[in-house]
Amino acid sequence: MATVNASTVSLSNSSQTQRTDSKASSYRSLLKVGVSACLATCAAVTFSNPWEVVKTRLQLQGELTAKNAGLRPYNNSFSALTIIFKTEGIRGLQKGLGPAYCYQVAMNGTRFTLYDPFKSFFNEILSSDDAMTTAVIAGAASGVCAAAISSPFYLVKTRMQSYSPTNAIGYQHHYKSTFSGLSQIFRQEGIRGLFRGVDAAMMRTSIGSAAQLSSYDKCKQAILKSPSFEDNVYTHCLASMITSVFVCIVMNPFDVVSTRMYNQKANQATGKGALYRNPIHCFVRTVYTEGVSGLYKGVLAHYLRIGPHTILTFVFLEQIKGVMNRWFP
Repeated sequence: MATVNASTVSLSNSSQTQRTDSKASSYRSLLKVGVSACLATCAAVTFSNPWEVVKTRLQLQGELTAKNAGLRPYNNSFSALTIIFKTEGIRGLQKGLGPAYCYQVAMNGTRFTLYDPFKSFFNEILSSDDAMTTAVIAGAASGVCAAAISSPFYLVKTRMQSYSPTNAIGYQHHYKSTFSGLSQIFRQEGIRGLFRGVDAAMMRTSIGSAAQLSSYDKCKQAILKSPSFEDNVYTHCLASMITSVFVCIVMNPFDVVSTRMYNQKANQATGKGALYRNPIHCFVRTVYTEGVSGLYKGVLAHYLRIGPHTILTFVFLEQIKGVMNRWFP
């Protein structure tokens, strides 16, 4: 009897050790995904940030004015890029890069880390054989969480990118740095001010994340079914290019709303936005005043930003993950 009990205890200890090792391995894997995502997206945003500045200004240009009404210093994406470079230099094109780095770490570190656990969770509770459905739901859920955490950095980034000493577009907020912007907003508007526009950001990021993570996943799998392709940088580039088209088309209206919600002036008496009460109100006012085309302002700049950014993100991500798996198996 004693022998049986000892054997049982031994098996129990062995099983517990295996579970502990499995959990540790799972946590290491998630940590590697999170770190890889942070490094990859920070590298990508260094190159894509100038188009983000252009996109932000085009989305705010002519805000709540009829088409072709009022002064519009930027004719299109390329003229905006040229004008900003001529009047504000390289620093003008890289405005908001500091908070953009903070945003990428907070947003994509969270989003990429949560995507696989959410996918497993929804697969279990939905008991669905439709992998695409759970991928979309997991992408949206991870996007909502990421947007909530990273919103203050996106707020400061948007306001810094919209500020111009020569061509004022939208309401002008002047912050010297990321943390001076955060502290200034906190002093003037409190915690609520730091999370102004978070509802619009959650809509934007959930839609974009659902489209990006699920479509990249499926595009890569579809491409790899062809014997002509291997799991290498060329496959990652092609899957990213296809993904970025989906993301841009689906996301741009929410991106316009998010930009405007973040940049609007606060009403000093009520503490609420001076132009929009909430994202739905912003949608309605934009379409009513500017037409549906108002929701697609800056769409070319958006693609020129998100296309290379998506490609660089996934290419960098795959390479960094490969290095980390070799160094930290």
